[in-house]
Amino acid sequence: MKIIIFCIAIFNLNFMNIKYATFGSGCFWCTEAIFELLDGVIEVESGYSGGNTINPTYEEVSSGKTNHAEVTRIKYDANKVSFIKLLEVFWKTHDPTTLNRQGADVGTQYRSIILYHDLEQKKLSERYLEKLDNSGAWLSPIVTKIEKLENYYKAENYHQDYFKINPTQAYCSYVISPKVEKFKKVFSDILKEQ
Repeated sequence: MKIIIFCIAIFNLNFMNIKYATFGSGCFWCTEAIFELLDGVIEVESGYSGGNTINPTYEEVSSGKTNHAEVTRIKYDANKVSFIKLLEVFWKTHDPTTLNRQGADVGTQYRSIILYHDLEQKKLSERYLEKLDNSGAWLSPIVTKIEKLENYYKAENYHQDYFKINPTQAYCSYVISPKVEKFKKVFSDILKEQ
């Protein structure tokens, strides 16, 4: 039986198309909680990117002096969920018109940013942004930056799976939980099976 399970696991890995996406859309606790629900997403990790300090700490990033954004690195199976679908979720789950803030979270670390991993992601992100701009979906201009991923640092362990581990913490209860519930209703067709 163990051999059969092992063979099935190896077989399934061979048919996965593993890719990565990196987004900043405010507090990484919120973004992580949302993307973890998507079918095809294998892992979501909170981290820092886009700055100029090597191995920054949360306190350094929070000071705004390192120029890093709080980001989530999303490992996904492109055979199950497309980068375009990830972009849709990214833009529909935060306000891309507020510069360096999301709600009460203010600072450059909360900026709206797509950090592309390859030229295809760059092209798709730019095309999607242009389509949004032309649609008039937002009353204010979109301020989302699209930049090449130059660096990425995993955030401290206590930031990983924060919402899962701390669902009753005040920020989780009042900010993340309502966002997650709304997300589940809007994107019910692409959620992981519970």
